[in-house]
Amino acid sequence: MIPKQVKLGVVFVLMSVLMGCTFQTKHRGFVFPINVETKIQNIKTTDALVEKIGMPQVKTIYGDEVWIYFGADENYRGPLAQTYTNETVLLVWVKGGRVLDAKVLHDADLPDVKVADGETKIPAAIELNAIEELFNNIGRFSPAGLGQ
Repeated sequence: MIPKQVKLGVVFVLMSVLMGCTFQTKHRGFVFPINVETKIQNIKTTDALVEKIGMPQVKTIYGDEVWIYFGADENYRGPLAQTYTNETVLLVWVKGGRVLDAKVLHDADLPDVKVADGETKIPAAIELNAIEELFNNIGRFSPAGLGQ
């Protein structure tokens, strides 16, 4: 027969472990209206686009002007790695005040991007060790309250 205190201790430990395994989904980015594909079909001007969809998150600065909207659900599953679902991207090609083309991409349409391990080297960067950093900063900072 197992003592009552041991049973309660095991239940307490199990409940603590289960509470640490949260299941949570947070929406990130742009919140698209329902049936965004049908709403963008008849849009011909940027004013109508802003009125029905909203302002874009990003506008390209090189090449063709493209307005970009992105939204995704970020899923937290306790100690497991976070995942993204319901990813949607709306790309709208714009010229002047006219909408030339619009395309909606969902999860299956988006490429699977792998992030490389390690760091990207910065060209012409000066790498200093801790002692060099310490002596390099001498005289750079003014005492607090002098307003410089």
